Amino acid sequence: MISIDLLDETATLADKDLEFVEKILQHAAAAEAVGEAEVSVTFVTNEAIQDINKEYRGKDAPTDVISFAMEEPGEGEPEIIGSSEPRMLGDIIISLDRTKEQAADYGHSFERELGFLAVHGFLHLLGYDHMTEEDEKKMFSKQEEILSSLGITRGEHGAE
Repeated sequence: MISIDLLDETATLADKDLEFVEKILQHAAAAEAVGEAEVSVTFVTNEAIQDINKEYRGKDAPTDVISFAMEEPGEGEPEIIGSSEPRMLGDIIISLDRTKEQAADYGHSFERELGFLAVHGFLHLLGYDHMTEEDEKKMFSKQEEILSSLGITRGEHGAE
């Protein structure tokens, strides 16, 4: 089981939305056999994520989700043997403004888009990426597999 720290900097999410993200990430962690680990998820505005995107990625535009992995593959850092501390996977930052915009654009529920972005960010923390067509197919099929197994599908009604 993973420990998830949820922070809504916009103060606009309902408890049910936070519980939904927690449920999806627990499910994704189980599906990926993550084990004991920690992750933080912060919900922000377009303005806040644009500042982060500009500072860390050199892109002066809002985006939907940004992930900061604490464990980068191939860093060459020695593993702490015998440590009882859970792995810190990293941070996921989600723009709630973009979540709403994209849900409307794609014709599905806010909840479905929120779930998609949470899983997308989480998979990035685990090393998945979409820089090549092959990697994109692998990552997106994994996202759909996780969401579908919870009954969260594309379409107007989303996760109901």
